Amino acid sequence: MKSKAHPATGRLLYAQSGGVTAVINATAAGVIQNARAHGIRVYAARNGILGALREDLIDTGKETTAAIEALRHTPGGAFGSCRYKLKSLETHRAEYERLIDVLRVHDIRWFLYNGGNDSADTALKISQLGKAMGYDIRCIGVPKTVDNDLVVTDCCPGFGSVAKYTAVSTLEASLDVASMADTSTKVFILEVMGRHAGWIAAASGLAGEGADAPPHIILFPERVFDEAAFLAKVKATVERVGWCTVVASEGIRNTQGQFLAEAGTHDAFGHTQLGGVAPVLAALVKEKLGYKYHWALPDYLQRSARHMASKTDADQAYAVGKAAVDYALAGMNAVMPVIVRTSDSPYRWKIESAALDKIANREKKMPMGFLTRDGFGITAAARRYLAPLIQGEASPPYGRDGLPKYVQLKNAAVSRKLPVFNT
Repeated sequence: MKSKAHPATGRLLYAQSGGVTAVINATAAGVIQNARAHGIRVYAARNGILGALREDLIDTGKETTAAIEALRHTPGGAFGSCRYKLKSLETHRAEYERLIDVLRVHDIRWFLYNGGNDSADTALKISQLGKAMGYDIRCIGVPKTVDNDLVVTDCCPGFGSVAKYTAVSTLEASLDVASMADTSTKVFILEVMGRHAGWIAAASGLAGEGADAPPHIILFPERVFDEAAFLAKVKATVERVGWCTVVASEGIRNTQGQFLAEAGTHDAFGHTQLGGVAPVLAALVKEKLGYKYHWALPDYLQRSARHMASKTDADQAYAVGKAAVDYALAGMNAVMPVIVRTSDSPYRWKIESAALDKIANREKKMPMGFLTRDGFGITAAARRYLAPLIQGEASPPYGRDGLPKYVQLKNAAVSRKLPVFNT
């Protein structure tokens, strides 16, 4: 929603939340560079919303222009992130009031929270509480998630790069398996992130087209895992092609609705922690079919591989950060800059605003029209959607040692003014 223009003075607070991505720091660069251009000083919360609660703030004004520019090609979370979900206003009002106290004492008039569904919810709640407590604060959610499961936006910054990594890794590993299949591995299983939505697994389908091209089998959370159908598909593929590549989303479930890889624990957001679906599938293949196998779990590698980032993704990540500042300074509140696709071929996109209450606590899953009839592959419609998101290379600069030149910020602390608050 819109309201009056921004006050003449004040600071902007930026924070990163949840699992970081290869391009989340590009968003941070977009925020800081645009704010500087408007004469606004930017503080960052160390380790996400926890930094705001603890009054552990960073003065980005102490960083050089070159250091902020280098964020555009540096992976990880430059200011630290966290998995910490604020509960309801009714049950945890003290936390929200503490946040307002921190904002007030540091004259912070704009709060930008860079994350996914839960972060959008937090930004929305803080905007509501600011009104209730009579403090003029504008809250903007900034999209980020490798899972690509935010609603409204066409895609999520961070996804295009992990999609590129997944497609390339699937292709390269499959060439390796094909080389050795006669006397060695027959089945290769790659496990990728995606608890409830199979977007990352789907991206592996860009590695090849046709029945004999890898990946031969993709397993999506949107489809119930059918053991018999899976084993039959593996067997038929090995007999026809000589080997089989499988890409499995971590969140696949059996007919009873249980995660195949459930570890029995939960993270700070209350999400079930998964223990690894690839070894479960590999053991099944060995026991039922007797094939030699290998499996891989890229885990953090898939979301931190800045050396293989998609240029489209890096450009979009920077653009949403820049737009978030524009929205904040224009007096908008409880909104998020989202990506709107205007053309598939050639691929074109733009940034528009969307209300946080239309995004928070909602989840975008793979459309059934993106999955093949047998549930083991992606359709032409999925390819049209996915292919543009991995286009272009945005390689970081390399040093004489052959390693990327990533930046390490000073992260100078802002002096505390309030009593310690325990979280």
